[in-house]
Amino acid sequence: MRTGSIWLLLVLSNCHADQKATLGQLAYAGGAGLDTTKLCLEGTRVDILADIIDWINKSEPNTPQVLWLHGQAGTGKSAIAHTIANWFKSLGALGSCFCFARDQQAERRHEKMFTTIAHDLADRDPTFKRIVAEVIPNDKALSTTRDVKQQWQKFILEPISKAAASMVERVVIVIDALDETGVDASRKHILSVLASTQVAQLPSSFRVLITSRPLPDITEALQDIPHITCKSMNDISIANAEHDIRLYVSDQLGRLMDRFSTEEISCLVRLADGLFEWARLACEFIKSHKAGFSAIERYEDLISISPGESKGLLDEMYLTILRDIVESKPKALVRFRSVMRQIVWTQEPLPVVSLNAMRRNFLDIDVSDVTAILNPMGALLSGIADVSTPVRALHASFYDFLTNPARSMEFAIKMEGIHCQLAWACSSHANWAVFQYLSIGNLLPTKL
Repeated sequence: MRTGSIWLLLVLSNCHADQKATLGQLAYAGGAGLDTTKLCLEGTRVDILADIIDWINKSEPNTPQVLWLHGQAGTGKSAIAHTIANWFKSLGALGSCFCFARDQQAERRHEKMFTTIAHDLADRDPTFKRIVAEVIPNDKALSTTRDVKQQWQKFILEPISKAAASMVERVVIVIDALDETGVDASRKHILSVLASTQVAQLPSSFRVLITSRPLPDITEALQDIPHITCKSMNDISIANAEHDIRLYVSDQLGRLMDRFSTEEISCLVRLADGLFEWARLACEFIKSHKAGFSAIERYEDLISISPGESKGLLDEMYLTILRDIVESKPKALVRFRSVMRQIVWTQEPLPVVSLNAMRRNFLDIDVSDVTAILNPMGALLSGIADVSTPVRALHASFYDFLTNPARSMEFAIKMEGIHCQLAWACSSHANWAVFQYLSIGNLLPTKL
């Protein structure tokens, strides 16, 4: 290799390293990306996935650049979002997949969405990376700004307009669970950006898929906007929904399928009423390894639940499961509410070992080991099998259920006083840790 070629490679390598270091100053939301464990089961949601893929691939100049997919909790919006993201990633066309999560609100992901998307776009396009890397040294305050409008303008819109010549291929951006940012104010400016005509100024190769529940502020912001097309999960036909849930139930029950007749499976499918979350919970309930009841007997418990509104179906399912795993005695219910209150109102999800450490400083409830409450809750919570993994609800609707007394009844948890209790527990734990450290190091004064 010639000396000149080696020199050029060294220069390019140094430039790449400098750009990477500069981009490293921008906030990045770790863990907010594509999750392949959430993909749709093969053979399900075929029509709606095909519709979204057709919209993404359309080349007509008047095609809306944003699609908002909305529906109630438990209908499978996130599975569709991750399936689309995974499909276009395999084609090299995924620009970014950014997912909000209710139990990650302490991370303030809404302040990192556009900077994270900018990182992802930079990873796939060298020209875009160079342009963004040049922006930060000229205005260092931008690298730490929480102003999402500035982030959008300086790290997304302007760099894309300058790099448009190199970004002619399809670019797909997925924003999942926008409703889980937190309170309305947390997404106010994001919504104003998405609804603005600036989004329509993106190159025609760009497509943005958004999923959320149809909350009032999101509906008001995204409806009746020329560059946004809306699609409802309610548009899925009953026949297609039942077909998809039948496949899902068959997959989840596995070997147990031999114990049920075709009509019994059909009954479960009808009861689900289009809710994948209900079907998941039903299968977990039937498959339970708890002694005393057979799978058929658990199935018979479920079919006593009358079909109705989606929220009512999930509520009945949650109540059925909780009444199965939590003793009806007052002391057991008090302990359950105390542990769940701690989990729900702790902004950052904590593992079992940390929850137990915190509880040592709770003054009113005698639950020294949270596993006494959490161990039977595998159908509702993740993280309970590993003491070092954060405990969180498998579906955000469980949190909504627990915090609404009219829905959760004897299992309802209250907010009053919990923040003071958590603050006291954390501060007491921290003070005790300092005391132990000083004692071990012989750093305490001889007289206190």
